[in-house]
Amino acid sequence: MPQATPWTPPLIAVAVDLAVFTVLDEQFAVLLIERGIEPDIGSLALPGGFLATASEDLSAAAARELAEETGLDAAQVHLEQLATYGVPDRDPRQRVVTVCYLALVPGPLSPMAGGDARNAAWRPVDDIEPASLAFDHATILAEAVERARSKLEYTTVATSFCGPEFTMSELRRVYEIVWGRRLDPRNFQRKILNIPGFVEATGKQTVRNGGRPALLYRAGPARLVQPPILRTRTDDSSPQ
Repeated sequence: MPQATPWTPPLIAVAVDLAVFTVLDEQFAVLLIERGIEPDIGSLALPGGFLATASEDLSAAAARELAEETGLDAAQVHLEQLATYGVPDRDPRQRVVTVCYLALVPGPLSPMAGGDARNAAWRPVDDIEPASLAFDHATILAEAVERARSKLEYTTVATSFCGPEFTMSELRRVYEIVWGRRLDPRNFQRKILNIPGFVEATGKQTVRNGGRPALLYRAGPARLVQPPILRTRTDDSSPQ
């Protein structure tokens, strides 16, 4: 009986990409780089890169790329795995499988172009033309935007866009900007304060936004929101 041909594993490169979001200048923004090399030189892309070594962990690679592009410590921001993308022809150089991570960070930050990027900048999500993005990053970005928006419904990650201390109106504005809809201030405050551990009062006030002094809060220990704050509700919203 003829001996079976030994199976040889295919050569596949592994990369990580980052969908890094912030709220900046009253807009929901994502960090994009301009590619400085082929393929797709001059095109916009999500920051990322190949694993540094064969032994580098995926999460460690994502944390490294985040630090290189933003100077942020991954332990201090919300960072989670979004999805894996591996369409065979997504990169013309070779078969590349990428694992994308979602990061939510407070603004403003000055991004730093690393590796083969010409520059890096925050760009409003609603102003990005999908055709301007390299590889399959238009698909990745669309899924990352939807993940970020849905996370605000059932988790407390909205505080990730705020500084260490924030007012209720600043937190509400995060929801309004990310979702693209207005929220009734009183209903919003009632919902947030009725969720144990969502926020904690600092005992301090601020007048940085003008008007009457506003109470300052910080993120609480809660991670999940029950009941969820649904963006599809219309009883507390008006056109933006």
